[in-house]
Amino acid sequence: MNVLHFVNAFFSDGAQWHGYDGIPTRVGEHIQYSLMALGIAAAIGLPIGLITGHTGRGGNTLALIATAGRALPSFGLLVLMFILLGFGMVPVMIPLVVLAVPPILVTTYEAVRSVDPSPVDAARGMGMPEPRILFQVELPVALPLILSGLRSAAIQIVSTATIAAYVSLGGLGRYIVDGLYQRNYEKVVGGATLVAVLALATLTVFWAIARLAVSPGVRRSA
Repeated sequence: MNVLHFVNAFFSDGAQWHGYDGIPTRVGEHIQYSLMALGIAAAIGLPIGLITGHTGRGGNTLALIATAGRALPSFGLLVLMFILLGFGMVPVMIPLVVLAVPPILVTTYEAVRSVDPSPVDAARGMGMPEPRILFQVELPVALPLILSGLRSAAIQIVSTATIAAYVSLGGLGRYIVDGLYQRNYEKVVGGATLVAVLALATLTVFWAIARLAVSPGVRRSA
């Protein structure tokens, strides 16, 4: 039996589309976990990246934090948090946020630092306050690269949120974990396929956001 047969058998089974273990429920749970983790990571990474990028200070520290965050194994951190905190959403959110903060933080910093200094200097010469310079001059130009950092973090979260199933939560990882335990390879392949489809959907969503949020002039010069 090949992979395509497993995929077809999983998605053609009507029982997979209903109930607490149905595809709509598991996809909804996975999206919920992913959005929560991305929101927390963005709330941490974006302000720090914008401020340090604007001031030009802290670049080496950010690089060190990013390296440390990427070096931490998500599953190992999940196990540690589970031992310390027990069941619940927090042990899952911590490794996902730790995974997502570095690309958001570093990319935001680099995006702001890469803005042409000429309009920034001109704005300062006109007496524009620093917050207005950041949000009205630098941010619009840096937005494409900032969105790329958010997109990278979102895809990593979607791909890694399957670890929630290891601490008895839901999401698409439920199919993979339960399928391996039951030796039901249709469920394993089906769950992995859904994760891949959700990652591709995430790419599409961020492409649409970039088309709507980034001005045409900035897109052409990017």
